[in-house]
Amino acid sequence: QLSKVAVRGQVPSLIDLLTPREREVFQLLAEGHQTKEVAFRLEVSPKTIETHRLSLLSKLKADGVADLIRMAIREGLVKL
Repeated sequence: QLSKVAVRGQVPSLIDLLTPREREVFQLLAEGHQTKEVAFRLEVSPKTIETHRLSLLSKLKADGVADLIRMAIREGLVKL
């Protein structure tokens, strides 16, 4: 299924590959929240957040959380 961005002829972002939950976790981590805090806010276990974090690193081809933060800023998900 093509995203609306791809249909308009623009190159889709890797962010478009994320599920809504992954995007939510991505934003919270990029805002600087710790794993336990994200887990508490989303009412899941810290292990679930760690699993999401590993999935994010893989899907976004990031080397670490610093890369995720740079991507989030570039994509406009968080502001400086």
